[in-house]
Amino acid sequence: MYGFITLPFDVIFDIIEHPYFQRLRRIRQLGLTSMVYPGAYNTRFHHAIGAMHLAMQAVDVLREKGHGISEAEREGLAIAILLHDIGHGPFSHALEHSIVTNVNHEDLSLFFMHRLNQEMDGSLELAIRIFRNQYEKPFLHQLISSQLDVDRLDYLNRDSFYTGVQEGVIGVDRIIKLLNVVDGKLVVDQKGIYSIEKFLVARRIMYWQVYLHKTVISAEFLLMNVLTRAKSLAQHGHSLFASPPLRKFLVHNYDASSFERDSSLLDLFAELDDYDILGAIKVWRHEKDPALRLLCSWVLNRDLYKIELHNQPIDKQELQVLKETYKKKLNLGNDELKYFVFAGHLDNIAYDPQKGISILYKDGSLKDIGEASDHLNITSLSTPVRKYFVCYPKKSAI
Repeated sequence: MYGFITLPFDVIFDIIEHPYFQRLRRIRQLGLTSMVYPGAYNTRFHHAIGAMHLAMQAVDVLREKGHGISEAEREGLAIAILLHDIGHGPFSHALEHSIVTNVNHEDLSLFFMHRLNQEMDGSLELAIRIFRNQYEKPFLHQLISSQLDVDRLDYLNRDSFYTGVQEGVIGVDRIIKLLNVVDGKLVVDQKGIYSIEKFLVARRIMYWQVYLHKTVISAEFLLMNVLTRAKSLAQHGHSLFASPPLRKFLVHNYDASSFERDSSLLDLFAELDDYDILGAIKVWRHEKDPALRLLCSWVLNRDLYKIELHNQPIDKQELQVLKETYKKKLNLGNDELKYFVFAGHLDNIAYDPQKGISILYKDGSLKDIGEASDHLNITSLSTPVRKYFVCYPKKSAI
């Protein structure tokens, strides 16, 4: 996407070569999105390096505009953005709601950073401060995490490319060229208003057309239910096939405090990748437990849930009728039914005005993009959108 990428510091090469980072080659950026968009096989390894590349371009632009950024700060930013997603596990969002609980990938990324900092004699200290927004120049953190960061700039264009959804393409080069800093905070020069409008619209489209596509959601919930069922069985004494690290996370309940107490857990987590999950699912398809066996066969054969989206909550009576229907058809017990018929909701907000994107005018004044835009209805983008769904088995899968 960017041609040749130069590694700006020796420590960056050392981090990329570390097994923790190499694991990201084996973790897809988009999980099971390939079940809808067959080309969506890009990895978190791709994304991390691409985001670092964009961050270094942003530093060059800001330096040209007279903003002091030392080499140490440039190195700290490069490390922080390179490692911002290192805490993702296989099929991250499904795993965060099933195998591990009360610990998200941001927490795990920070655990990995601290571990690497120990191994590399404290060379990640500044990167950790920038990552945690504890450094005196907040715009460095904003380049990593904000309403307009290099993380989003990279993944929107990258995911658009691999899925083929052209509506997600944004003018990354132009946006970066128009970045600026006022009072230590990241802003965009006035000439970038239309590029930011396009960025916000593209993000909204990508969420509903890719990340929250109803079939992608169906696949993700199916995988989540496979892992949840497997964990339930493992904790009730069932001997399931699993790689050593996966077995450990199936049998035991771990949260953020567990990783703080037991440093060996992080190494165990670092051994998990997509292959552990997919390999287990292939074997579990032949398990004695009928619920796990059926769910796994659906994953492998792409017999995903039928999913219906609604603007209002699902009627409880209708949901109960569905549950009773499929309980009989599949001969399910009450504890198994929740894996096959369930309802919920999806939320998305394209732009959070509380965090905001500031536009810098030639007279030095600042306006939020919502106020600066002369034709874009930011209100519609800054209003949370909630869609309700119900999932149940397809007739062809029974």
